[in-house]
Amino acid sequence: MYVCICKSVTDHQIRRSVEGGARSWREVQADTGCGTQCGKCACLGKDIIRETVVRELNAATADLAYAV
Repeated sequence: MYVCICKSVTDHQIRRSVEGGARSWREVQADTGCGTQCGKCACLGKDIIRETVVRELNAATADLAYAV
């Protein structure tokens, strides 16, 4: 879905940016252009970043866990 209409940025592009190493809103903005024009998409963009980072952390800790 489009998150930023002004710059035509989708949720997939934001997730790819985070998966590529971006960890802050500023890094995602620099990578995608999201939120650099009117800013109405900032809240949703930040939510997507948080969800993606949490998903990556959960996947990383699941790889470390083992059954007893």
